[in-house]
Amino acid sequence: MDKLIEVTRAYVAEYMQQFDASHDFHHIERVFKLSKQIEESERQDSSSSSLSPEAVAITYDSDVITLAALLHDIGDHKYAKEGEDVSKKAKLFLLEHGADEALADRVQVIATNVSYSSEVKNPENVRNLILEYPELAIVQDADRLDAIGAVGIGRCFTFGGAKKARSMDVSVEHFEDKLVKLEKMMKTETGRKLAAVRTLRIKEFQSWWAEETA
Repeated sequence: MDKLIEVTRAYVAEYMQQFDASHDFHHIERVFKLSKQIEESERQDSSSSSLSPEAVAITYDSDVITLAALLHDIGDHKYAKEGEDVSKKAKLFLLEHGADEALADRVQVIATNVSYSSEVKNPENVRNLILEYPELAIVQDADRLDAIGAVGIGRCFTFGGAKKARSMDVSVEHFEDKLVKLEKMMKTETGRKLAAVRTLRIKEFQSWWAEETA
C-alpha cells in the first residue's frame, strides 16, 4: 500500500500542474493534511465516548482516506476538456497500479461525490453514500475547509482571476452564495469546529470589504 500511495502522490503532483493555483498540488496537500487531522480527531472522539448499546461506532479505512484525498480532484469537471470522460479517471489509475477493484471503486465513489455541486444536486444521495462510505465525510469536510478561511479567500480570488471572467466584486458575492454556507454542510464534529473558525474569518473579511468599498 505504501508503494501505491507513493506512486499516487507523484502522479497527482504532476497532474495538477496543468491547473491554476486555486486547484494546484498545494490544495491537494492541504486537503490531505486536513483529512488526516479530522480522521485522527474523529477516532479519538469515538474511542473516548461512551456509546449506547444500540449505537454503532464508525470505522474508517485510513488508506481509503489517503488515496481519496490525493485523488479527489483528478477528473474535476470544472477543468475537463470538451468531450473528455473523467468519471472513472481515479479508478482507472488505481487499477493500472495494482489496486484491487473494491479499493478502486471505493476511492472513485468518494472522489466523485466530494464536490459541493454533487451535494446540492442530490443531498439525499450524499447522505446515503456516507452511511456506506464514511470516509467520504472526512475527505469532503477537508476539501470544504480549504475553501473557507484565509486560504479560501485567496483561492476564490485566484480562481476568479484565472477564469478571466469574474471581477473581484463577483468573487466576494461568491462568499455569500456558497462559502459561508459550507459550515452547515460539514459532516464530522471536527469539521464543524474547524469550519466555525474559518467562517468567522470570511465574515470579518466581508465586513472589511464592505467598509473599504462603501
